[in-house]
Amino acid sequence: MIFVDADACPVKSEVETVATRHKVAVKMVSNGGIRPSANPLIESVFVDAGPDEADKWIADTAGPGDVVITNDIPLAAKCVEAGAKVLKPNGDPLNDANVREALSMRDLAADLRAADPFRQGSGRGFSKADRSRFLDALDRALR
Repeated sequence: MIFVDADACPVKSEVETVATRHKVAVKMVSNGGIRPSANPLIESVFVDAGPDEADKWIADTAGPGDVVITNDIPLAAKCVEAGAKVLKPNGDPLNDANVREALSMRDLAADLRAADPFRQGSGRGFSKADRSRFLDALDRALR
């Protein structure tokens, strides 16, 4: 099963393509606002509005053998702990070896932004290369 933190996920169509090729079910989890797919392998799961409701649902449901797609590092840490494989939308894996470091970097970045409110938007945009790396990483994760 593939779980997608779908509210701001830039690779939903890529997930559907790879999942269809591998015949793997997908749950697109969101607070709403995304168009359900006609693909029978893709199920839209709508959770209550509120902060982190989709994350809580995924963390409570994902486990060994599952793949989770998210940019949310705390969610990724919970899913890794539960035994799921985690991929960021740019194809980077999060696992036992690197998720704690990613949490630390996230916290450091939050502290830096809090100390300097003008430090916004310093990240790079999502590229075609990111999309390509994601397709390759998801294909490998499902094999």
